[in-house]
Amino acid sequence: MLRYLPVRKINAREVLDSRGNPTVEVEVTVGEGVIGLKGYTGRAMVPSGASTGKFEAVELRDREKRYRGMGVQKAVENVNTVLTDVIVGENALNQAQIDHLLRQADGTANKENMGANAILGVSLAVARASAKALGIPLYQYLGGCGAGRLPVPMMNILNGGRHADNTVDFQEFMIMPVGACCFREGLEMCTETYHVLKKILKERGLSTGVGDEGGFAPDLKDTKEALQLLVEAVEKAGYRPGEQICIAMDAASSELYQEDRHVYHFPGESAQSGKTVERDTAEMIDYYRDLTEEFPIVSIEDGLYEDDFDGWKQMTDALGKKVQLVGDDLFVTNPKRLACGIRLGVANAILVKVNQIGTLTEAMEATQMALHAGYHAVISHRSGETEDCFLADLAVACNAGQIKTGAPCRSDRNAKYNQLLRIEEYLGENGWYRSPFEKTLENG
Repeated sequence: MLRYLPVRKINAREVLDSRGNPTVEVEVTVGEGVIGLKGYTGRAMVPSGASTGKFEAVELRDREKRYRGMGVQKAVENVNTVLTDVIVGENALNQAQIDHLLRQADGTANKENMGANAILGVSLAVARASAKALGIPLYQYLGGCGAGRLPVPMMNILNGGRHADNTVDFQEFMIMPVGACCFREGLEMCTETYHVLKKILKERGLSTGVGDEGGFAPDLKDTKEALQLLVEAVEKAGYRPGEQICIAMDAASSELYQEDRHVYHFPGESAQSGKTVERDTAEMIDYYRDLTEEFPIVSIEDGLYEDDFDGWKQMTDALGKKVQLVGDDLFVTNPKRLACGIRLGVANAILVKVNQIGTLTEAMEATQMALHAGYHAVISHRSGETEDCFLADLAVACNAGQIKTGAPCRSDRNAKYNQLLRIEEYLGENGWYRSPFEKTLENG
């Protein structure tokens, strides 16, 4: 039995993400030089966010003239020098130890020295190389024989906020095929609805241009108009809103929050209405309550400011038994912040973005901590994505049950959906798909 799989070679380079910005790609070769074992190379590309929480691990950028300061040559150099010296010769099959050594080499809590983008690239590439060496699918290597739950897509089909240049204040409006029998059917339902929405927008003379994650980005007067469009698209696609397809939102409210005044300012809605629109914490909670009563909303992400645990507690008490309340900027895939939230009874779900925390081990720890506490977990992409489909395997490995990876119109998003189709086919009868909302949500 293979117990020791040495890391033999690491190489990083600067490549482009879905927004045309540089990012880090890492190749790790394992096993070369062992008697009877040839080398296996795993490759990983690191995503990048636009709407980032202030507690996220640090993405190292060059801040020089080339690429408008967005270059990542320093992160690449850190991989090819410091991190290579630390990891070469280590056992690739011990992912936790690999990630520990990477964090130790950085020496900071937020990975600012080496860069979370440098560390994560190595972490993910080691895992992929190890799976190749063992001759098993990545999801099975990560999750073991119990991995088999296909995630329900949380498909972003209408963009706003930092993801689009329009008047829509909330960042994402998503559909979830909770009534599908399997992932394949769920993807079909969402994709059909997406194309119907495009037709509706075109008929009304609204823009069908897309935002960072592939969702349409028309100018609309407010959130309710966006939600009305989603419901209409679902119905015209031949599905029943609230039964077969439900709605999820990412408010990204930290982007709207004015910390000095403790209010949420809605610039798009203000411009459309001709008057200033602002809401305090209590008004935000009431606003969400009204929206969930009028529309089939089952999930709200980042409903309040990322550091307002008191407000989040109020929102959880008010809405948590009816709606999935997802902490993204609130938890930033950080086990320590999540543990605090669980202890306080704040939110009831976590959004998992591997580059928020910087290593595979920590991301999986946060996911399992959430699930064990009765919270839901949503595996998520970033607005600056790549063709790497690692997240698809991670969602199945963790049995998370939900995945956010954008609209079905860009290869960087469809790569994840296509990989999930392959995994579902490979699993056959051993795979399973189930809505996370079959029972009334209980606060974890």
